[in-house]
Amino acid sequence: MEKSSLQPLESKPYFQLHFLVVILACTAILGKLIDLPAATLVFWRTLIAGAVLFIYLYAKVANRASLFSSPFRNKAILTGIILGAHWITFFGAIKLSNISICLCGMATTSLFTATIEAISEKRKPYSHEIILSLLIVPAIIFIIGVEPLHLLGMLCALASAALAATFTVINKSIVRQGANPATMTFHEMIGASTTCLIFILYSTGQISSSILPNSSDWFWLIILATFCTVYAFTLHIKLLKCFSAYETNLAINFEPVYGIILAAFLFSEHKHLNPLVFLGAFIIIAVNLLNPAFARKSERRKMPSA
Repeated sequence: MEKSSLQPLESKPYFQLHFLVVILACTAILGKLIDLPAATLVFWRTLIAGAVLFIYLYAKVANRASLFSSPFRNKAILTGIILGAHWITFFGAIKLSNISICLCGMATTSLFTATIEAISEKRKPYSHEIILSLLIVPAIIFIIGVEPLHLLGMLCALASAALAATFTVINKSIVRQGANPATMTFHEMIGASTTCLIFILYSTGQISSSILPNSSDWFWLIILATFCTVYAFTLHIKLLKCFSAYETNLAINFEPVYGIILAAFLFSEHKHLNPLVFLGAFIIIAVNLLNPAFARKSERRKMPSA
């Protein structure tokens, strides 16, 4: 019997994937703690992350010229533009509403990914991807229905989810071509920080001292840039070698669960939201728990018979 080319489910690093999700949930918490506007926050986040990666790569790489002559440089910088837009809308949603609403909106990422990944791979979306993704839609509609004052924040989060899906699918394509995760992330930080700087200039017409973080913001920004960006991003890119973009983003749908729990504990957000919001969160959890069963069934169908 010929062996399947797919990596067995048992050998996939699911623990690392869910550890990544916990880190991403902390990103929303840090965004709440930082007083800067969304675009300014992302500018400093990506600038610091890019500087850290440059120092790391400059010390590690023998051929330092390769840092700027990578064959994937232009693709990564362009992908960074999408990343910058994603993070601006992500933190914008938090500023417009709160962490819980933002993260619930981000749970639609799997719906966008199923479609975008299928288009990228020139195939029809897998039936279980569509079914599970569509199950998330009523939860989002339900949340908007009981929290209409947070509609603008939810719409911003949905835009962020679409950008996140696009970014992940493109990243998956670049990884498959053999790009180094750290170098790739460095170039993406360049693209993202440049995008944010242009956005700030366009929206304010100038660069003033108001974009400088205060002492408290510096502390949280450094944590956000190093742990939640450099480390998390490199780990995310490595995991794309083991998981499809859809599998990764569906697991990341647990981010609202972890984030809502943290937001309730740290900011008491649950006291300011309709309790029915958490029913929508429960639907998201249920969808994610169903995914492994569908994935196993799908892989068995692809396994060649003896």
